[in-house]
Amino acid sequence: MSIAVKKWVYLIVLSLIWGSSYILIKKGLIGLTPIQLGSIRILFTTSILALIGYKSLKGLTIEQWKWLVFTGFVGTFFPSFLFAFSETEIDSSVVAVLNGLTPLFSLLFAALFFHQSVKRKQLGGVLVGFVGTILLVVQEFSLTSTGDGRYALLVVLAAICYGINVNALKYKLQGVAPMAIALANFVAISIPALILLLTSDFQWETFYTDEKILSSLWYIFILSLVGTAFAKVLFNELLSFSTAVFSISITYLLPIVAIAWGVLDGEQFGGLQWVASGFILCGIYLVTETKKAP
Repeated sequence: MSIAVKKWVYLIVLSLIWGSSYILIKKGLIGLTPIQLGSIRILFTTSILALIGYKSLKGLTIEQWKWLVFTGFVGTFFPSFLFAFSETEIDSSVVAVLNGLTPLFSLLFAALFFHQSVKRKQLGGVLVGFVGTILLVVQEFSLTSTGDGRYALLVVLAAICYGINVNALKYKLQGVAPMAIALANFVAISIPALILLLTSDFQWETFYTDEKILSSLWYIFILSLVGTAFAKVLFNELLSFSTAVFSISITYLLPIVAIAWGVLDGEQFGGLQWVASGFILCGIYLVTETKKAP
């Protein structure tokens, strides 16, 4: 499989997985608080990755560990809680749509802090995708969102974190194995997550008799296994043979998958969403770098 085809396969698979994550978070919040959900998600994922990838941590340098800790907090710890809190007030599909801002921040940070040149084609793709994202935001808020719109700022903050994270991974951890990055990230944030869970009001004595909590734990386990552990490794691998901007353009496809889940959950999907989806797909096409073989 050529690199060009391979990165599109990875992009589509990751979009399907992460696009489904928002509905899983929504279901997880039925029986858990945002703090509990974020903490349990991190601890589940750490356990899963440790079982299959504990040998990958051998040979990491102190300098690499510094960036692994940094990307662990910026790329996973903070967004896990920001998304959980945001979905207490706004729809899961709206959260996914707002996360489409990530490529814009990624491109911005790459240019400002890593001296990455930006091609007109890439910039045009980001802007076109951003237009599609805005259209989806407007439509989603008008049709489905009944909560406090200010919670959307939490998603914007998470998108900023992702924009910083993807550049740090690309330019500071190049050459580190994808599994090592994923596991080290979660090892670094597991202790703070455990402290937050222990200090929450989780019903340790009776949780196994509460159907809502058990159902939520099952959703979070699926989210941790597929949407976090497997997807993190896959994304790190994609980043190793693709550009940071193309890799993070996954967030342009996420709204389409998330809205599809919303339709199955009884949410509306009008004509404007289809138009916006067209903009998003066009943006991804423009962001993709095509180089002629010598």
